[in-house]
Amino acid sequence: MKLQQLRYLCETANQDMNLSRAAKNLHTSQPAISKQIQLLEEELGVDIFLRNGKRIVKITPPGQLIIKTAVKMLRDADNLKKIAQEFTNEAGGTLTIATTHTQARYSLPPVIKRFTARYPKVKLILRQGSPVQIAALVTSGEADIGIATEALEQYKELVMLPCYQWNRCIIVPPKHPLLKLKKLTLEAINRYPIITYDSAFTGRSKINQAFASCGLEPNVVLTAIDSDVIKTYVELGLGVGILANMAFDAKRDKTLRSIDASHLFEPSTTRIGISRNSYIRGYILDFIEMFAPHLDHASIQSKLERGKSADPENAS
Repeated sequence: MKLQQLRYLCETANQDMNLSRAAKNLHTSQPAISKQIQLLEEELGVDIFLRNGKRIVKITPPGQLIIKTAVKMLRDADNLKKIAQEFTNEAGGTLTIATTHTQARYSLPPVIKRFTARYPKVKLILRQGSPVQIAALVTSGEADIGIATEALEQYKELVMLPCYQWNRCIIVPPKHPLLKLKKLTLEAINRYPIITYDSAFTGRSKINQAFASCGLEPNVVLTAIDSDVIKTYVELGLGVGILANMAFDAKRDKTLRSIDASHLFEPSTTRIGISRNSYIRGYILDFIEMFAPHLDHASIQSKLERGKSADPENAS
């Protein structure tokens, strides 16, 4: 049994049994993957995949358990490399962060600037996606940490580190009627078309909950995953925007005006998600502390240890 066979196996499962996609991602050929998986099945004495001719159509029941174990073995092998690198190359390595556009564009730049000054030899990789995609990248080991507001807490494979709370503002063109109100209300906002985040992004559930609690159906005419796109369409006069406070900069967004809406919506919490069984190098702990200063090394390690003990796979 070889680690390469396990990588081929897991990537095939990740790609919904599509060997051509798996081969492309692993920079090899489809026949090579098929051959190595067959050799692994022969060694184990069970069929991992159900086939229709040469086409893989389904994962067998023993295959499900084998793939789950293979994922853990690959993760442990990766952890061994990280432990070795911790002592042989303390200041170098790679940090892959999966996050949303809003975090990458507005929250992370000052942190990344500080981090790269302290660790110039660490290669930083930012991978943007939806919260669900972010969670998948972290649980699969393709990202070291995930940063998002929605969905991460739903994944039991992740240890969650609450970072900070934030709320929302309403953005409008200059001289908009909402700017004249003494007190902003949801009813007043709903008189206009609304432009805001896609339902899977940036605390959108809190927006829906606020309108529902007032018996209102939000008049959403356009959604986007990108704060800058929302601002662009507000500038065009298509509606009023509901935006994360962090995404509005009065110096840069000179053609727009912001109205604080914190009193209308429940605050949202941005979290960092880490795989329960991953080994976290020292510079990653430093990055987390830079992003959320209340999370020092000791508190992070404590949460990770508690997370590992709560993992069913580690239960005796």
